[in-house]
Amino acid sequence: MSSGTVPKHIASTGSFLDDRLGAGNFLRRNLRKIFPDHWSFLLGEIALYTFVILLLTGTFLTFFFKPSMQELTYTGSYEPLQGVMMSQAYSSTLDISFDVRGGLLMRQIHHWAALLFIGGLMIHMLRVFFTGAYRKPRELNWLIGVALLLITLIEGLTGYSLPDDLLSGAGLRITAGIAQMIPIVGTWMTFLIFGGEFPGSDIIARFYSLHILLIPALLLALITGHLILMWVQKHTQMPGKGRTNMNVVGSPLWPAFMIKSGAYFMFTFAAVALLGGLAQINPIWLFGPYTPANISAGTQPDFYMGFLDGALRLMVGWEVDFAGYTLALGVLVAALGPILLITLGLALYPFMEQWVTGDRSEHHVADRPRNNPHRTSIGMAAVTFYGVLWLSAANDVIAAHFHLSMNALIYVGRVLVFLGPFLAYVITYRICLGLQRRDAQVLAHGVESGVIRRLPDGEYIEVHAPPTPDLEDRIRGKLPVPMLPGLGDGHGNGHGDGDGEVPPEELRGRLGRLRAMMSRAYGGEKVPLEESPEEYREHEEEEHAVMATRPAGGRKGGTGGTGGSGGPH
Repeated sequence: MSSGTVPKHIASTGSFLDDRLGAGNFLRRNLRKIFPDHWSFLLGEIALYTFVILLLTGTFLTFFFKPSMQELTYTGSYEPLQGVMMSQAYSSTLDISFDVRGGLLMRQIHHWAALLFIGGLMIHMLRVFFTGAYRKPRELNWLIGVALLLITLIEGLTGYSLPDDLLSGAGLRITAGIAQMIPIVGTWMTFLIFGGEFPGSDIIARFYSLHILLIPALLLALITGHLILMWVQKHTQMPGKGRTNMNVVGSPLWPAFMIKSGAYFMFTFAAVALLGGLAQINPIWLFGPYTPANISAGTQPDFYMGFLDGALRLMVGWEVDFAGYTLALGVLVAALGPILLITLGLALYPFMEQWVTGDRSEHHVADRPRNNPHRTSIGMAAVTFYGVLWLSAANDVIAAHFHLSMNALIYVGRVLVFLGPFLAYVITYRICLGLQRRDAQVLAHGVESGVIRRLPDGEYIEVHAPPTPDLEDRIRGKLPVPMLPGLGDGHGNGHGDGDGEVPPEELRGRLGRLRAMMSRAYGGEKVPLEESPEEYREHEEEEHAVMATRPAGGRKGGTGGTGGSGGPH
């Protein structure tokens, strides 16, 4: 937690720069900025550090890659492909892999870093979602994050396509098919992207310009804006001892956080370098150059595009004749539906939650996911929806390896894409309520100590110890999920439907009643916290005193007050 004393090393640094640049006050104020210590906040740094690695390795690769689809005869050092006609893009990628010193290592580091960047971004967004860190005043930063995710998928697609091998060419064939299915402008859009009929002659050069110039510039601008907003608005923190909406508990930027962050960057770089050096990825020389007449079997796209491939495999054939035109909705809906559903759902969710709960207050302390069971359940339903589509992208490989029917896997996938999210929602909701009850039990009964005590009547019980102050504060940091004003506690106590009083004006009419119903279901206290440990110890002592006065055979069945099998009293 920050204090009023400026550390000596910060003061001396500020004085040095203030004498020369007039920036002393700025540095003294910002070098003391506090960052929380919770491990989950490091997930976003994985995405940031791998983005830096991508910039460094990508700069190296641009020195040797030739973004041209001009045909030539390969004469490089990889003998199995000598004499084969291929594009300059594919040939230069082979040269990077086999003839440039350190080229293959840089290629593989770049590819692994790209996967970890998108994976880190997704996990970071899930952390923000499940903890409610997108709430006011961070809605704009959340929208920046959604834009980052969408643009990163496009960046991955353009980079994945550059080697012009058989695998990436098959992905481009799917991209062209999807673009052609867009009503009215589809054909013109395909010609614009590919420079003519597929595969065209300009797609590699155009994707190269997007991949190394335009999209990285957008990503860099969005990441910079994201960090600036985070800096200005201060970081969220998990509930715990001394943590409130008015402070931040953690380590100062200099030296503690910067040293820890620097070490974490080096660890991330080392992990990606080890993957690049020891784990083969994207061996394009095994796939061969792309030709429209060939396609490789048993190959899948990178994980971040797999869910779209899975949606195409599960979608039924669906064509509609309209005004003399045939609309292939089976392709269009499967390709654009999931990504629009996920991105629009992410972008609108903070505002939908605010509309349902009526909560427009600022939040700087994050929620434990269990304390907002509906939000957590919605998130897990979305993850399950994504996971089913992602797994379906490999249904041909699964069928071949486990000797299963391909048609059966398709039908199972079609069922699970709807049933899976529903089951995930129900199961997650019950787990969250169970964890809340466990927290209430810890406050009421304490934590298990492992010490067994024998009571005067001969019964053996396990002694429960009071929770640590940090654990108690973390549990007591739970607040009821907000509800619309005038709805009471959701059980008929307050204004609204069911209590004989006139509901507020904004809750009248069909939309108002729907909003009130959703607010009651989403908000409110699901499992109230029980008595404090001190109150429980008093009750425990009273109960033991009563039990000690009872005859040995006069007690009814059940466990003692500190037994682990009973629920909170």
